[in-house]
Amino acid sequence: MNARMNETTDKPEDKPEAPSTDGASLTDGRTASWMLGLASLVLLAIVAVLGATTPAPDYVQGEASRLIYVHPATAWVSYAAFATNVVCAVLWLWPRTRKIGWDHAAGAAAHIGVFFVTMTFVLGAIWGRGTWGTFFRLRDARMASTLVLLLMYLGVVTLRQLPASPTTRARRTALGSMLAFLNVPIVHFSVKWWDTLHQGPTLAKPERPSIDGMPLATMLLSFVAFTVLFSWLMVHRVRIERWNDALLGDDLDAAIALRQGEGRVSGAGVTV
Repeated sequence: MNARMNETTDKPEDKPEAPSTDGASLTDGRTASWMLGLASLVLLAIVAVLGATTPAPDYVQGEASRLIYVHPATAWVSYAAFATNVVCAVLWLWPRTRKIGWDHAAGAAAHIGVFFVTMTFVLGAIWGRGTWGTFFRLRDARMASTLVLLLMYLGVVTLRQLPASPTTRARRTALGSMLAFLNVPIVHFSVKWWDTLHQGPTLAKPERPSIDGMPLATMLLSFVAFTVLFSWLMVHRVRIERWNDALLGDDLDAAIALRQGEGRVSGAGVTV
């Protein structure tokens, strides 16, 4: 009898927490979502126009060098997403800060990071074909390490889809995230540590950047635009993670409370 009572008492620990509706958080605010979405759309449109009208930043590479207005920014956002993922994973593992919200944010950042590192890989392959005559070379340190990074974080995302309680899922994906993140500095510094086809740093140079003037301004603006886009995607992906926990855990009350909370936020605005 006592054993059955203990089992019944332990079960709620693995259930997802009901979303709080006492106050509106940033991830609940549709106003914040609209602002971020509109800002990212406008900034990306400006980058597209400037990227198409500004002279090609490299005479030798020609039109292919216009990818510098997109490719480095997608790589930056993938780094930012994976950094967000590992920080949130550590915060979940630390007993004093353990909240299911950190797991939701970690999962959201992992999915977004996979999307942007895939974009980085594809755009880099297109640029490489026009510049080096090949889409991919396995022996190249930058290309190979980027592919490994993509595969590792695909593994992290896959771990989140395996059947398990929220606690078990959060623990194993947090450990997987910490392992996968070890490859991020390897990818970034591969052009310095080994001889690769990939060019060296464009901005992070001790003397001066490789580009200046309008091409430099357009490139920097692309970093801002894609960072805002990342923020907007995080808002929505975190909401999806919360909904998945509520629905997959058969927690109908939590799902209804979340929807009602979002409805109140849309009518009352955002408070932080």
